[in-house]
Amino acid sequence: MPREQRVDAIRTAIEAALAPLSLEIEDESHRHAGHAGAQDGRGHFRVAVISRAFAGMLPLARHRAVYAAVGELMTTDIHALSIVARTPEEAQTQQ
Repeated sequence: MPREQRVDAIRTAIEAALAPLSLEIEDESHRHAGHAGAQDGRGHFRVAVISRAFAGMLPLARHRAVYAAVGELMTTDIHALSIVARTPEEAQTQQ
């Protein structure tokens, strides 16, 4: 899948599952060229998600929620996913 389509697919999946107030997705695949994990054609991505859905969740649960949202993309298009997952209140205090 082309880069733009991968980013769109990730965005669509996260938006559907977590209704984020803010979602940033960065394709970092170019930084991993030649990396053994990148040889299968899947990409490296960074996501920053602010969602009310994370309220009351520990960090590991938040990451699991993001991984669940992208689901099948982890086996077809994503090799590595860096996640920053915050509630709106956390995002406001960390500005």
